[in-house]
Amino acid sequence: MSSDNLRAVMLMNIAMLAFTLNDTSMKLVTETMPLYQAITLRGLLTTLVLLGVALGQGVRIFALGRSDRRVVTLRTLTEVSATVTFLTALTHMPLANLSAILQSVPLAVTLGAALLFGERIGWRRMLAILAGFVGVLLIVKPGTEGFDQWSVLGLLSVVAVVVRDLSTRKLSREVPTVVVAIWAGAAVTLLGLVGMAFTGWQPVTWQEAAIIVAASINLIIGYMTVVMVMRVGDIGLVAPFRYVALLWAIGLGWLIFGTLPDMLTWVGSGIVVLAGIFTLLRERRLRRSAAGPLAATRAAR
Repeated sequence: MSSDNLRAVMLMNIAMLAFTLNDTSMKLVTETMPLYQAITLRGLLTTLVLLGVALGQGVRIFALGRSDRRVVTLRTLTEVSATVTFLTALTHMPLANLSAILQSVPLAVTLGAALLFGERIGWRRMLAILAGFVGVLLIVKPGTEGFDQWSVLGLLSVVAVVVRDLSTRKLSREVPTVVVAIWAGAAVTLLGLVGMAFTGWQPVTWQEAAIIVAASINLIIGYMTVVMVMRVGDIGLVAPFRYVALLWAIGLGWLIFGTLPDMLTWVGSGIVVLAGIFTLLRERRLRRSAAGPLAATRAAR
């Protein structure tokens, strides 16, 4: 493994830990603070930091073409939907269970890309996707007492994330990543302010303030390290390490909230992770196979 790929693997593990710490912080703080107040405070801090990054880079956040504006609008709306559904479900579900459901996102994105963009999926990857969805069903347990409106919200958050990620593919390369993040952060903050009109505001303790700051810092670290991963490593090699987030979620859920997944959730999580890793590695192999003849043709020229 090259030094760049080793660095990318390390960054991916840091990113997954940071995102899981963000989720853990939000679940912890919403035990005493209204959800929309927590969303607002985290959003304000995160957006201000991202604005500072944009100013430091000399980026103009309003300089978007018409086509990119439409894509950013769609992506922002789905980001808001994903945030609300995920965090609402998180306040009522074990961290590990919801994290396990979210691990199906790569499988759903692969299927969505085939349906919307005509990307080819072989029978092996299709079977892996179907197996992954069976794993999700084992986690949410439809038809049992464990399946409720919070499980449905967790599934809806997956749909929102898939639409968000697929819409991102339509952005032109000229659009800075930080601009997309700022608009998403600002929209989520605005949503929090609107929600607070109905749920109210309560005084913030020093402990709650510290947790919100921790959530914001981890969210920014996660976002920045994921961007760095995309720039330094072989994505097909590094992407499977995103599933380490599930291990962090199980560990933090047990350490902080005293919860562990039941047997069906363990089995379903294992199926989802194995299916996702197979799909990613299969895609990487196919890309290498396709690149071989292309490289040979260029060499012949």
